[in-house]
Amino acid sequence: MERRNFIQSSALLASFGLNSTVLLSPNQTGHFGTDPIKPFLLPPQAPLDHKGSMDIRVWVRSGATNGLYSSVETAVAPKLMGPAPHAHKELDELMLVLEGTANVLIGDEIVEIKAGGWHMRPRMIKHTFFNASDQPLRFIDMYFNQPFEEYLEAIFHQLTPENGYPSNSEKKGLEIKRLSEKFGLIRYENAQDQKNQIIKEYGLKD
Repeated sequence: MERRNFIQSSALLASFGLNSTVLLSPNQTGHFGTDPIKPFLLPPQAPLDHKGSMDIRVWVRSGATNGLYSSVETAVAPKLMGPAPHAHKELDELMLVLEGTANVLIGDEIVEIKAGGWHMRPRMIKHTFFNASDQPLRFIDMYFNQPFEEYLEAIFHQLTPENGYPSNSEKKGLEIKRLSEKFGLIRYENAQDQKNQIIKEYGLKD
């Protein structure tokens, strides 16, 4: 029975492009490579500060997992709205709430995820998040099959007034549009209206 289970498990892994000794991942051409993922340690850090609004910190980079996986910590101030509703063409994301309560719009439904809870958002589904509570929100978002941490680092830490990208400037808008196309973000015509509706209903800051 044990040998049969091993054979079945090996066959299942093989069907996903994996085997028991080497974890395979898509390379830049879209094919699977054979480089093994190397072990690494991430030492603990103090909880991320939302700095009065929202901030992110990258934990696992896609380059460390051959493009399979990355993860980002996000801190959100109380009563703060997230991005406008959107979807991803290729990205699947999994949220683990560490502190507070996350409100997530998924399709046309809003769900609450309390600390310790998980929420899966597959690709091609409209979604956003916000913090409707009076307490800080902190969560880990895990990204599969796309280096989405690069997009978030650009938005939060590179396209800033200090780096020559004033808020609401045409220059910043064009760069966000370029990044959105590169990372396969789907924008909806009524997204801003839906975002404004959530802000009004929950008394949020933008």
